[in-house]
Amino acid sequence: MEDIRAEIDCLDKTIIMLIGKRFQYVQAAAKFKASESSVRAPERFKAMLQQRRIWAHEQGLSPDAIEKLYSDLVNHFIKEEMEMWCSGTSDT
Repeated sequence: MEDIRAEIDCLDKTIIMLIGKRFQYVQAAAKFKASESSVRAPERFKAMLQQRRIWAHEQGLSPDAIEKLYSDLVNHFIKEEMEMWCSGTSDT
C-alpha cells in the first residue's frame, strides 16, 4: 500500500509541475493579447473544455469531473492573466 501511495504522490508532484509549466505558457500568451476579450477568449475556453471532455472519456474518466477541474484551473489562470494584463505587466 505504501508503494501505491508513493506512486500517487509522485504523479501528483508531476501534475503540479506540469500545471506550473502550463501557467508559464499562459503568462507568455498574455504578452500577445491586446484586449480583455482576447484574454477571456470565451470561444477558445468553450472549445478547450469540449476537447478535455473527449480526452477524459477516452481515458475512462468522468468528463464532468475533468470539465470542472479544467474550468476551475483555467478560470483561475484567466483571473491571473487579467491582473497581469490590466496592470501592464504582461508586456515586460
